[in-house]
Amino acid sequence: MSDCKIAIVGTSGSGKTTLARQMSQRLAVPHIELDALHWEPNWTEATIDVFRSRVKTALSGDAWVVDGNYSKIRPLVWSRADTIVWLDYSFAIVMRQILQRTIRRVVLQEDCCNGNRETFQKSFLSSDSVIVWAVQTYQKNRSQYATLFQQPEFGHLKKVRLTSPKMAQRWLSEVSPHY
Repeated sequence: MSDCKIAIVGTSGSGKTTLARQMSQRLAVPHIELDALHWEPNWTEATIDVFRSRVKTALSGDAWVVDGNYSKIRPLVWSRADTIVWLDYSFAIVMRQILQRTIRRVVLQEDCCNGNRETFQKSFLSSDSVIVWAVQTYQKNRSQYATLFQQPEFGHLKKVRLTSPKMAQRWLSEVSPHY
């Protein structure tokens, strides 16, 4: 298998982690979830130095699939990647997916990362809700990624823009395990 370094981006709830996990399995390379490197127990953010160090270590391998939208470490990730996959789904799709995921996590008490769990209170009755975050950042992220994809410093990247879950699954099925 050739080396591949793929970063998957998109607004919260777009399915970055799911696609990254599927891609890493298909290519038999490590999956790096930036949320797991960023969040400490009790939803405490790692310091920028700790986060950056964790990301550098995680990206030191010859091949990987990483997912996440952290602008504070974007230059580190994108400079090492060879491909950026942007999940640019409609607002309706993102909202459906994030609501389904959040309800499932709350009901089943699934761990998100580092033992953190979404609660009904935090998810539906708080201004810190991931759902509120998705609504607030959806349009900003779409505009930002459209602009970033045009920047010369990212000219080395193969750019893939997927506009629906069906398109993402079709793309995934067409990616050779030998990339």
